[in-house]
Amino acid sequence: MTNDFSQSALQHLIDIGVELSTEQDTTKLLEHILVSAKQLSQSDGGTIYSITDKQTLKFETLLNDTLNMYMGGTSGKPIPFPEIPMYVDGEPNYNALVAYAAATDQVINISDAYEAGDFDMSAARRMDEKTGYRTKSVLTIPMKNHEQELIGVLQLINAQDGDKIVDFEPQVETIIRSLTSMAAVALTNRQLIDGMEELFQSLTRLIARAIDEKSPYTGGHCNRVPELTMMVAEAVCNQDIGPLTDFHMDEKDKYELSVAGWLHDCGKIATPEYVMDKATKLETIHDRIHLVECRIELAKAEIRNEYQTKMIEALKAGQTATQLEQELEQTLTELDEDRAFLCKANVGGEFMKPEDQQRVKDIADKRHVTINGKTQPLLSENEIYNLSIPKGTLTPEEREIINNHMVVTIDMLESLPFPKHLRNVPEYAGGHHEKMDGTGYPRKLKRDEMSVPARMMAIADIFEALTAADRPYKPPKKLSECLRIMGFMKLDSHIDPDLFDAFVDQKVYLDYAYQYLQPAKGVARPVPIDAHIVPWYPIYMLLRGTCSPPRFGKRMISPASRAGIFRMM
Repeated sequence: MTNDFSQSALQHLIDIGVELSTEQDTTKLLEHILVSAKQLSQSDGGTIYSITDKQTLKFETLLNDTLNMYMGGTSGKPIPFPEIPMYVDGEPNYNALVAYAAATDQVINISDAYEAGDFDMSAARRMDEKTGYRTKSVLTIPMKNHEQELIGVLQLINAQDGDKIVDFEPQVETIIRSLTSMAAVALTNRQLIDGMEELFQSLTRLIARAIDEKSPYTGGHCNRVPELTMMVAEAVCNQDIGPLTDFHMDEKDKYELSVAGWLHDCGKIATPEYVMDKATKLETIHDRIHLVECRIELAKAEIRNEYQTKMIEALKAGQTATQLEQELEQTLTELDEDRAFLCKANVGGEFMKPEDQQRVKDIADKRHVTINGKTQPLLSENEIYNLSIPKGTLTPEEREIINNHMVVTIDMLESLPFPKHLRNVPEYAGGHHEKMDGTGYPRKLKRDEMSVPARMMAIADIFEALTAADRPYKPPKKLSECLRIMGFMKLDSHIDPDLFDAFVDQKVYLDYAYQYLQPAKGVARPVPIDAHIVPWYPIYMLLRGTCSPPRFGKRMISPASRAGIFRMM
């Protein structure tokens, strides 16, 4: 081997080392190792193997120039050969040269495969007979990582000098061994990085699962939001008209958004269960409505005793008790009606009328009971306060506790040393409760202060909440209702208008419904995919203010007209 060749090989080796260090795909990396080894050794063919957990050799890439053979790797052609066991009956496998080299950690360099008396080369002979090929010189080198663990095997065949098949010279063997050492480091690093990525993904999903399992009323929320977020992202990237035409996300960007989606509610780990799981207005550890019902029954018993005493006195005086009986019946009926009203109020809902809130106070003022010799109102001040909640089941103080989960989420995520390609995770995850007009929480950010992905997540979070079948205070809404509500939110500058338009244009709501809201997908209470969506869609397009031709032509609709159209739907 000449000095010129040695210098060229050295430079080639350096260049290969740089290329190997930058490759991020394991399959491509293994193929690159084989191709580089073939070039350096000037060999006609070769194969690279990986080591399985079962101590077998798996074909990864197979190349042969003479046979015009390229299988495995990035070729798209599977290698039809079975895995090769490294051991047979506990002993190194002599029936396969590559397996023996791996099992014994030996570099094997032979001049003629047909004359390798220590090894069974019948398989190579049979293959040669089928193809007309002649396997002669063979170089087999185990690949080990920094801990001296076997991670693969490289095998090269038929070194060439012009048209002649020659031996793999000692200098060539040294160069290839150097290459395999560098390759093993690069491969190990890639495997470690892939392993850490897999572990990180598993941990994010574990956190999401823990949050969903924490509350029976939001089970699946942390699982569905990232899925819906990615559907929104795909829809936006597919827009070919409008202000989002130039928006683009590559695979790294989408992965970053996905991670943010899985972690968007991680702060709920710190939210108390008595608040998160508050299914009714009076629920704490238990639903206090049952205590209220007991007091009402006690009040009814006291009233019966009171009227019975009056009726006995009337009869003793020779009077009739008919009027007293009627008054008693009316009073008991009123108490039953009050109980039914309080039970209904306790359930919560989208809105409680002021007159119903006043009725709660009136019931507390007019009814009293005696417990342990002490007279007390039928309802405590705390019960009045909770039963008068105008929307949902949470008091303002409890809602503040719920809202604080976003502060905790941001603090937790900002404390993590995210790598460069995940540095936007805290911003994406921490913005899904912000509103475009700056009235959201926790940071009251406006539209221009938020990234597009963060605004995507807000839309996904809202739509999932509206369609969710596991909320204790409301049934899941129809798709037309969800779109109508979000249409109002768009007009009120609560959600991004361009993103919502893409959400509707690309029919993300339908794709999500078919995948996650149908009985066949395991949802106990599916959201109806109602027929109102079809007539709703063109009306929605008109509400966009300016409709692009050729759909409707260009026309303007006033806010008042928009609201009127929405009320008709």
